[in-house]
Amino acid sequence: MRIFLPILFVTIFSFVAAAQDLYDIDQIQEIRITFEEDNWAEILDSLKREGQKNRLVGNVKINDKEYPKCGIRHKGNSSYYSTSKSEEKKLPFNIKLTYTDKSQKTPEGYKTIKLSNVFRDPSFVREALSYEIARDYMPASKCNFVKLYINDQYWGLYNSSQSVDGKFLEEYYGDKEGAFFKCDPPDWQAAKKANCEKSDKASLMYVGDNVLCYKNFYELKSDSTIGWKYLIDLTKALQTPGEELEKMLDIDQVLWMLAFDNVLVNLDSYTGRLCHNYYLYQDDSGQFHPVIWDLNMSFGGFRFLDEGRQLTNEELQTISPFAHYKEKNEKRPLITNLLSEPLYRKIYTAHIKTILEDHFANDTYKKRAIAIQKQIEEAVKEDESKLYSFEDFHTNLDTTVMIGRSTMIGIAELMDKRAAYLNKHPLIKKEAPEFIKVQHEEQDSAISITATTTDIEQCWLFYRYGKSDFFHRVAMAKDGEQENKGVKENNWRYDLPKQATLQYYFVAEDKKTAALSPRKAAHEFHKVELKSGGTASTGE
Repeated sequence: MRIFLPILFVTIFSFVAAAQDLYDIDQIQEIRITFEEDNWAEILDSLKREGQKNRLVGNVKINDKEYPKCGIRHKGNSSYYSTSKSEEKKLPFNIKLTYTDKSQKTPEGYKTIKLSNVFRDPSFVREALSYEIARDYMPASKCNFVKLYINDQYWGLYNSSQSVDGKFLEEYYGDKEGAFFKCDPPDWQAAKKANCEKSDKASLMYVGDNVLCYKNFYELKSDSTIGWKYLIDLTKALQTPGEELEKMLDIDQVLWMLAFDNVLVNLDSYTGRLCHNYYLYQDDSGQFHPVIWDLNMSFGGFRFLDEGRQLTNEELQTISPFAHYKEKNEKRPLITNLLSEPLYRKIYTAHIKTILEDHFANDTYKKRAIAIQKQIEEAVKEDESKLYSFEDFHTNLDTTVMIGRSTMIGIAELMDKRAAYLNKHPLIKKEAPEFIKVQHEEQDSAISITATTTDIEQCWLFYRYGKSDFFHRVAMAKDGEQENKGVKENNWRYDLPKQATLQYYFVAEDKKTAALSPRKAAHEFHKVELKSGGTASTGE
């Protein structure tokens, strides 16, 4: 396989935000909550069961810094109700530092802390490892571990995942004022009340113009109600993918999310039965971006792909990369409608291949999981409130364990066979096009962008002028061809108006497959640094 060679002035940049101390995966944080009320547990339980978002005031200390009068409540659905029903004390928490003081935040600028109780994950690594992998390809929360104390009593080791909020949106999209939805149904049964039987959770199906049909399944987090119109317009455009949809939806980011969910068997997501656990944010350019969320049941922790029975271990290992698409499932338009477009389908397959190569070749994921377990081992052993045994903590990294009356497949047991299955798929194992050389050259009034590839049908250029723009797709013109050691090579070219900030990536497409440059595009991209007229932004 040829090595991609970056040429002078062609640099790869990434959206990845700088790591923050509060979510440093190499450091176990300490949080202490102090309540004045002796019956604080009963109060929080009552607020949660009444469906209220009200909070109980408590003082919070994060490592060495104190935050008085914060708002605390329980969070989660299954992770709360199932744990509470079993009379376990280790329940998940949501801590709002700004509850009584709007200016109160951590030194890094975080205002809300979300602590998960490692529900349905005896290995303790599913959430942290999954977010770490996801951040290689798309905007995703940082995640690490916290020792939680309540009224000076050790409450256990928790996952701490960065909230998808205004700070997160500004980091990745440069603004936070756009339409913002949490795609997790507030009321699963309400569709019938609004006569919207065709609705199917947060699937982005178009079910008419009645806003009530959408309010049941999406929670508008931004202030302006016009966001509902933009969401309905998106569901309409999704019925017929094309140029208009590309302006309204970050399709590449969707394809990365779908590829991630499929490879890692993350079925507690858009892909699975419940069709939830993601956000949608509309940036200044008018384009919606999906943001993945809640990965504690990744790696096979949730066994339902659809309304049928739960999947066996073997069925989890061999879920088709084209599940829902093969069945033409109209209730999953992000999958069925997008993958019906040949170019999108090829990009999706390329993304699957990249994830497999990066994390599931040579036991890369397993080595990382072992390292995380080693770091937290003593804290897990000390956690007398943990939901599963210390023996299961070690065992579940490799093999299936029983949790109550159900089973939790081992991460390695799942992923070793899953990776082997996917790598044998005809479209994934098929040799893809290659980029031999990419470069750009500054002209008087234009930037000439060129690529040399193996013999292909089409080379596409995706470009934008800065973070406030979206990536536009144009077909590059073939600019000659030649033979190199008996292999035909194609030259491609496209000229763009010269501006200070230009970011771009390529997709090379043949009849069955595609390749990207950079391969993690559009999370990573090439950037123009002008010899005259200044330097473009970094893309971070």
